[in-house]
Amino acid sequence: MGDYIVHIDHGIGIFRGLTRLALNGPEREFLLIEYDRGDKLYVPVHQIDRLSRYGAPGGKAPALHRLGTADWAQVKERTRKAVEDIADELLELYAAREIVSGHAFSPDNPWQHELEASFPYVETEDQLHAIDAVKADMERAKPMDRLVVGDVGYGKTEVALRAAFKAVTDGKQVGVLVPTTVLAQQHFNTFKERLAPFPINVEMLSRFRSTKEQDEIVEKIKSGGVDIVIGTHRLLSGDVQFKDLGLLIIDEEQRFGVVHKERLKQLRQEVDVLTLTATPIPRTLYLSLSGARDMSTIETPPEDRLPIRTYVAEYDERLVRDAILRELDRGGQVFFVHNRVRGINIVADQLRKLVPEANVAVGQGQMAEDQLEQVMVEFAAGLHDVLVCTTIIESGIDIPNANTLVVNHADKFGLAQLYQLRGRVGRSAARAYAYFLYEKNHPLSAEAHERLQSIAEASELGAGFQIAMRDLEIRGAGEILGAQQHGHISAVGFDLYCRLLASAIDMARAAKRKQDEGAPAGKPGANLLGLAPTIDLPLQAHIPEDYVPESALRLKLYRRLADIATYAQVDEIERELKDRFGAPPDQVGNLLYLLRLRVAAMQARVSAIAIEDGRIVLKFDKADGVGARLRAKFNDRVKIAVDRAWLSGPDGDVKWREHLMDVIEAMTAGEKNRTDAVLPG
Repeated sequence: MGDYIVHIDHGIGIFRGLTRLALNGPEREFLLIEYDRGDKLYVPVHQIDRLSRYGAPGGKAPALHRLGTADWAQVKERTRKAVEDIADELLELYAAREIVSGHAFSPDNPWQHELEASFPYVETEDQLHAIDAVKADMERAKPMDRLVVGDVGYGKTEVALRAAFKAVTDGKQVGVLVPTTVLAQQHFNTFKERLAPFPINVEMLSRFRSTKEQDEIVEKIKSGGVDIVIGTHRLLSGDVQFKDLGLLIIDEEQRFGVVHKERLKQLRQEVDVLTLTATPIPRTLYLSLSGARDMSTIETPPEDRLPIRTYVAEYDERLVRDAILRELDRGGQVFFVHNRVRGINIVADQLRKLVPEANVAVGQGQMAEDQLEQVMVEFAAGLHDVLVCTTIIESGIDIPNANTLVVNHADKFGLAQLYQLRGRVGRSAARAYAYFLYEKNHPLSAEAHERLQSIAEASELGAGFQIAMRDLEIRGAGEILGAQQHGHISAVGFDLYCRLLASAIDMARAAKRKQDEGAPAGKPGANLLGLAPTIDLPLQAHIPEDYVPESALRLKLYRRLADIATYAQVDEIERELKDRFGAPPDQVGNLLYLLRLRVAAMQARVSAIAIEDGRIVLKFDKADGVGARLRAKFNDRVKIAVDRAWLSGPDGDVKWREHLMDVIEAMTAGEKNRTDAVLPG
């Protein structure tokens, strides 16, 4: 209630809840949308797929549209043209990779099976799917560009390690690019340990190496003496020349700057690229969702993993002391994040006074390399109780004994950053705690409040992907292919913009296929978004209040019904409704009938079904011999025009429901594959 909402045909309004009305027939349930100057739109519940929640960069309130004006049509048309341009650019960008011939890696050899058998844990199903997808990509001749999205500690590193091993055993070199020196050290230790039984040379290139050592490693990379090199952005320096690079693994791509990303873009056209992330940045996620990149998600948590208890509160010394002591009492350790180097030692001294029982150490990126390395090694060994640190711990640090996190000035961090920080704890079977604290008597901005609320709500396991989607909504899509898109996203809302882009990419791909086959491209159909047909028949089709009393739950069920695309899904939801709420009343039976009718109509390419002058009218996009088939089957009971058919309405035929279904099924030319019909988009 009160949310801004976008109707595909009428624009931006405000959702005012569910209401029951008798309009041109029996009483039905509608969603009430209020537009500018008090205009009201009643949307039948079975047309909920035409609505989406409005989200725009910065969370700004949009201007409402008026019903019956051309304003919205013009806005939508401008946005449609903009996304079509983007779709063409995206396809050109990724077509360049399709044309380039890369290295097709050999199938798994016995060593690969031996390495995989030495993994000390049982792989989750998602992990196995991701590994299989990566290997399949590597065995193709075109360069791989796959994004693996998996929550912190869900086994992305193992996916990368197996891919790296596959590349090396095929005679290629591997570069592993990570954002921090601390993470480089950790990956280096993991790779060395797992690959110790094999004749593979693993090296690390980061600030933890002296200049002399770095020069030696760079020389070995050039001569082929190094098989796998793990490094920070130092790997992208001009002096680093690989003898035969076959695979580049990028951990947390969002942490690299624009210049580094340009260098990565060049590499992408030549070698296989595997990107790992827990919270993909909006742009990366956006391209993956729009079908321009391949994506695998690992959503299953490892066994014994518990959700992290998350608290958002004002800074309070007693709360901080209690949190630290509770962790120390169970033999654990604490991360205290303060992201300002200048005052970090003062904060550490305050903590020593506040909790004299604790051994407090400081770790931050401006320390000397050997000093920082020593602090991290000592903390990992359990020699310190509390590590006061900057966001240097943000990516991938794995210290299972550290299970309490305190973040000072949490309102100054981005949502993805907060989520990454929280991922540093809860990496064992022990319950973990995260405290996100902000200054007392310091008002939070609306955006900071939204970020902190989102991180508190997303406390369940595997929430990284949802966090990234939320971040996408709060921040916008970033420069997808240029900042000018920001205005288009604000104009139509993020959800609709995504649908328009995905649809434009699909259409551009289809046009390209036709062009390659030498067929005329043709004009796009009227149903740009692959929306379900509009069906407006005089049926009491809704979920009654005495069947499901709670309006929020009814709305949730309507949203689910809008996504139904096959007969099998209709049968499944019918079984679920019976199981949860008892035998469905007539109104729900009618709703299920309309869903089945919608699936049939989508197959037959019927765009609308409505009552006109006591007759049922079916409108369709293309005739394709429909008229002849209908005349052969129904004689004069069905009248045919160029783009529509009429049959007798509810008053003229008691069996009109079955009659209507028969007509639509006849329009599909007797195709039997009904249960496989899926709505495009």
